[in-house]
Amino acid sequence: MKKSLLLLLTLLCFSVSSNAQKNKKNSVPLDLIAAQPDKELTGEVFNRWSIEGQFGQAKGSKPYSTGYYGNNPGKFFGGVAFNSWGFGARYMFSPKFGVKSNINIDNLQEQNNSGSLPFQMQHIQFSGEGVVNLVRLFDIQKQAGRFGLLFHLGFQISRMSPQIGPYSDLEEWNGGLVAGLQPQFRIFKNVSVFADFTINSNVRQHFNWDGQSFSAPENNLAGSLYRTSLGLSVALGKGKIHGDWAIIEDKNDSKLDSLNNRIGEIEELMNDSDKDGVPDYLDVEQNSIAGVAVDTKGRMVDKNNNGVPDDLEKYVNNAVTNNNSSTSSAATEGAVLQLINEGYIAAYFDTAKATPNNASASNIGFILNYLKNNPSKNVDITGYADEIGSTENNNKLSSDRAQAVKAILVKAGISESRITITPRGEDDSVDKKSDWARRLVRKALFKVK
Repeated sequence: MKKSLLLLLTLLCFSVSSNAQKNKKNSVPLDLIAAQPDKELTGEVFNRWSIEGQFGQAKGSKPYSTGYYGNNPGKFFGGVAFNSWGFGARYMFSPKFGVKSNINIDNLQEQNNSGSLPFQMQHIQFSGEGVVNLVRLFDIQKQAGRFGLLFHLGFQISRMSPQIGPYSDLEEWNGGLVAGLQPQFRIFKNVSVFADFTINSNVRQHFNWDGQSFSAPENNLAGSLYRTSLGLSVALGKGKIHGDWAIIEDKNDSKLDSLNNRIGEIEELMNDSDKDGVPDYLDVEQNSIAGVAVDTKGRMVDKNNNGVPDDLEKYVNNAVTNNNSSTSSAATEGAVLQLINEGYIAAYFDTAKATPNNASASNIGFILNYLKNNPSKNVDITGYADEIGSTENNNKLSSDRAQAVKAILVKAGISESRITITPRGEDDSVDKKSDWARRLVRKALFKVK
């Protein structure tokens, strides 16, 4: 058991040393990264020092002479007696690892009405230990919030001196291991309260804890003492918060996150919502018809400027030819009306906007050209809104959108008498949680009569 503890302590010290060098220049608070993105920052910005004071109960576990013991068998947990005081200092090399030293003074004696023979042992102990911040080690500081948990392990030396009995004029120096857990809770940015549960193991001890018997010098006895304390920890330094709770990020991780964010932005820019081969950030007409040729800016190719994309016009003409129809112009006319009246030609709008977006210009131009070439035709414009917002506002928004498209056509030379508008309010035919689906229903549709 002792060899295992020594091995664990060696590994802990090695981890403290190696991580101290690794993290000293790589750990930085997130708020400082945001404030000074171009400055070389190090872990020096968070408070590393803290001083601690504590009080509680110390109980020697073994050995005791016959008739002497530190617990009260009739009380819960063997009774409680505040007989221990201590203070110390801690320094964190990094947010995960540090060192601490403590001085504790324990006054061990029998409890009232415990049945033990009277004794009094003064125990003064100095310890030097490595510290591991378990919350940081397991990377759960955001979930833990104001709570923390430290583990400490190291060496201690102590002096035992009986205050009563036959050996009250003697004292003994001992040494061994000390280990413990320290839950803590931050009450202010640099002030926290903590509980500490520590076990001390003496590898060489001749006095019993009652101090009433003394073994022969050649007998090396093992002794153990448990200490339970409550305390207050105050962080020192120029930082706003102690490193136990500061939001710390490795500088390399920060660079990686920044790179990931840039990749995400590039991926978003490369989206092609209408699948025409032109990414959205270059596409000025993001609702082009599938299979229709587009130019480098995503606009459907219309070389003869008749308002009908060339590929679509070829398709209609081929359909007429293959059907051996002598009414080619009538078939083309019917195909164009079908495109318009079935919603393939529409004006689209951004969220909460009543003005058509830039991608809708060619579609409105298509309707304009058709109405100019067919002066006997009228058009009904129906406005829609998505489900975001109140129904009352969306009803008005759908009317405003239809009215805005009408105003564009009127200003372009179409008589107002040929245009009617119909607000339809919210279109609930798509999943309201989908941003892309909502884009398809923020629209104005045309119906030629």
